Amino acid sequence: MTKRTWLMALCLATCAGGCGSDDSGSAAVGGNGGHGSVTSAGGAAGAASGGMAGGGSGGAAGAETCPRFATAAPSHEFGPGQSTGQVEFPSPIFGPPRGGGSLKGSLDVVSLGNGGQVTVAFGQTRIVDGAGPDFIVFENAFFAGGDPGQVFAELATVEVSADGQTFTAFPCTASAAPFGACAGWHPVYANAADNSIDPLDPAVAGGDAYDLADVGVTEARFVRITDRADLEGMNGVFDLDAVGIVNAACP
Repeated sequence: MTKRTWLMALCLATCAGGCGSDDSGSAAVGGNGGHGSVTSAGGAAGAASGGMAGGGSGGAAGAETCPRFATAAPSHEFGPGQSTGQVEFPSPIFGPPRGGGSLKGSLDVVSLGNGGQVTVAFGQTRIVDGAGPDFIVFENAFFAGGDPGQVFAELATVEVSADGQTFTAFPCTASAAPFGACAGWHPVYANAADNSIDPLDPAVAGGDAYDLADVGVTEARFVRITDRADLEGMNGVFDLDAVGIVNAACP
């Protein structure tokens, strides 16, 4: 069963009025503090809500002077199989995430297909190595039956680049939980349309957080995400919701 089939069945069975996000993890949000010239999550609340202006999937993030969420997808190649959101691509992956919480994943996503990949950019904003995680990749993982030991994971490898040509990968080698540096196995709690959880605070936002220092990189402007077709036996293909910068440097 694909994740979309699972989620649609769950929605029909339990939320006849529509699938909203659950309340898991919806505690009050706080910032991460400043890092010199780095813009921290604490100052990102305005940018986060601004990215959803007009209620659209990406809103007006591209018009911001220092966008913190993806505003462009300079390259992509979808694989075969699941194709959720590909007709609307790239709109669903721009702006803040629309997480569904721990019990159900968001449907506001783009499936990469088996072995598919996408590269996202943030205008002139750079991801920089600051204190703690520097950016977050949001998929739509959830806990089957609410059991944290039964994560519905769809995995991808995450890479970063300063020039869009040479990429450095975070190692995605796990074939069983916990999945380490693979993306696609942490539920997403932040949902700009439904709650006030700061989508750029790794402590509460959910998603898969990454620290550039872990791969010896000081800054990046591009993030490439590639579905792990060789791990297809896990559950299905990677569904991208959003990518957000925690530690940012602006022009």
